[in-house]
Amino acid sequence: MSRLSIFPDHGDDRGSGLPLPNLVCNDPASIQAALDERGVGFEQWPAAHALPPDADQSAILATYATEVARVQKEGGYQTVDAIRMTPDHPERVALRSKFLAEHTHAEDEVRFFVEGQGLFSMHIGQEVLVTLCERGNLISVPAGTRHWFDMGPTPSFCALRFFNNSEGWVATFTGDSIADRFPRLD
Repeated sequence: MSRLSIFPDHGDDRGSGLPLPNLVCNDPASIQAALDERGVGFEQWPAAHALPPDADQSAILATYATEVARVQKEGGYQTVDAIRMTPDHPERVALRSKFLAEHTHAEDEVRFFVEGQGLFSMHIGQEVLVTLCERGNLISVPAGTRHWFDMGPTPSFCALRFFNNSEGWVATFTGDSIADRFPRLD
């Protein structure tokens, strides 16, 4: 079940580190409304196609061709790819570490989860929005938004990634260690 937790971006008044969330919700309409108020897109779609375990990027994109075409047309995205992470992926530790560092992009970060789950955390104003995205969730993090992504120590997800540039995923890291103070996907 998708979940949104909104925290203040500073430690709690008791000095224990993680502040208490101001909001926790599992209702997709409430998640969409709260994120929309902050400029973040969130939708739930049917992820109606099951993927075989050995599906490569071209098979994944072909399976979801209708959804890909719709998102590309609506957002003007030039490039789309698929990222599939499994608990035995040889680069899972390095990729998790890279994605966990707070960063921004010069373009929107748009993901449609077709399998599994991942945790997007966005640092907007004086809040941190921790969003559990699962199969059927589309999230659009606006360009310039400080954020990080956790796929967990044993990742199991597949997401379609949409880009406005031909280079794909290009991040500018902030150097802030804020991600270390908030919940992870463990």
